[in-house]
Amino acid sequence: MTGSAGLECRILVLAPSGRDAALGCQVLEQAQIAAVRCEDATALFARLNEGAAAALVAAEALTPDVIRSVEQFLAAQPAWSDFPLLILTNRAATAGENRRTLEGFASLGNITALERPFHPLTLVSAARAVLRARDRQYAARRELANRDRDVKQRDEFLALLGHELRNPLGAMRNAATLAERLASTVPGLDRPLGIINRQLRHLTQLVDDLLDVARVTSGKIALKLVPVDLAGLTRAMVEEMEKASRERRLLVELRVPDERLVVMGDPVRLEQIFNNLLTNALKYTPAHGRIDVSVGREGEEAVLRVADTGVGIGPDMLPTIFEPFTQAARTLDRSQGGIGLGLSVVRGLARLHGGEVAVKSEGLGRGSEFVVRLPLASVDVGAAASEEPPAAPTHVVRNILIVEDGADNRESLQELLEAQGHQVHTAADGERGVEQALAVHPDVALVDIGLPLLDGYEVARRIRGAMGSQIFLIALTGYGQPDDRARAAAAGFDVHITKPLDFRVLERLIGSSSPRSPSDSSRSAG
Repeated sequence: MTGSAGLECRILVLAPSGRDAALGCQVLEQAQIAAVRCEDATALFARLNEGAAAALVAAEALTPDVIRSVEQFLAAQPAWSDFPLLILTNRAATAGENRRTLEGFASLGNITALERPFHPLTLVSAARAVLRARDRQYAARRELANRDRDVKQRDEFLALLGHELRNPLGAMRNAATLAERLASTVPGLDRPLGIINRQLRHLTQLVDDLLDVARVTSGKIALKLVPVDLAGLTRAMVEEMEKASRERRLLVELRVPDERLVVMGDPVRLEQIFNNLLTNALKYTPAHGRIDVSVGREGEEAVLRVADTGVGIGPDMLPTIFEPFTQAARTLDRSQGGIGLGLSVVRGLARLHGGEVAVKSEGLGRGSEFVVRLPLASVDVGAAASEEPPAAPTHVVRNILIVEDGADNRESLQELLEAQGHQVHTAADGERGVEQALAVHPDVALVDIGLPLLDGYEVARRIRGAMGSQIFLIALTGYGQPDDRARAAAAGFDVHITKPLDFRVLERLIGSSSPRSPSDSSRSAG
């Protein structure tokens, strides 16, 4: 066997005194086990780093310095590896002496002691045992590599799926916003518009959950930590849900303390945790039911509780309720909706904040209670992020360029902005977008990323290179992964917004837009 696979099947032998090394290699090779003699510890470690299945080492070669080096080598091993060591020891006079010898090497982990003089069959038997164990480790490595490949392919697929879904959702959101402006003049539009907007929010949430569960499980969510008052945040979230609870004829009771309960957290992600739990309670609690929401202090933790009198969770579902694509009380009519990702996202985000989430239920039909625990901040640093929302900027008329290849998105967004009094220019590809920017010198440019001829990143680089800080660049795109945001910042965008956009967010950004300094980095919105 040749190559790295061959290196990983060999046993390295270090026995600097006597004939142990030569004899050991001879016995192993006669049994068709690849063995390599190492002249000294330096040679051993050089070959270990190349690859090996195990090492056969004489006890006298394991000086304190060598033991420390072996410990460092073992500490650097990947999670799948439990590297085996065969140690040649001298025959002990007593059992106590033998035990002390082994205890001296205990830090080396997976060791097998062979007394000298050793019988060839004993050495071969021990070598084959460690090789079989090493083969199982290599199998585990292959499984992990296959899983990593599958996860990568899944994430790439979800990113593409998210982009493809966000584009039509963006066009529909723009059209719904346009229609809302006509609702006051056309009787009967309020109800169908309400249906459209609710379903758009539902579809958008499904897309977000799909992408977020991939980000959480792969560790690709970067938190923007600031002091957050959980009491204020919980109160605001319950107030936002008040209309939905009235429509479902549910009683919602809220208990929050007078004191501030401040954690270091990402406000957007904390809102997502609470929103998912509250939405879950609303979804699974029948009319005339009750939802109790409370937040309080327990020791050094802030504790959020969301309890309901809803359908409950069976004992068979409790252990897996936070796993992706798991839902309690599935029915053929799918009346509750959803695909079972919200609670998985909750658990992942709670853990990213150093906390945990748990659930308890007395069984089907007896309600459930979700409890989120988050570590309190050691000091109350400044004002919590959730307390004072920024004031809305004064409306300012801007000269705006839209670079978007999707006609529905481009035209509906143009109509919305023109209705606000802005002067709007459009381009359907990257090259025309750059030409338009240099011709009309817009104050703000909204640039899609997936453009023909030149992608949005190259459009931003060229416009930024030509106009410098005289233009406010917004990436308006279906690509919303952390890598996409980083690439947008590097290309020169001021803000990254994922479709479908909330037009109110866009209005605030346009109203507050100002030339950026060269050291500014891209922000994220939407």
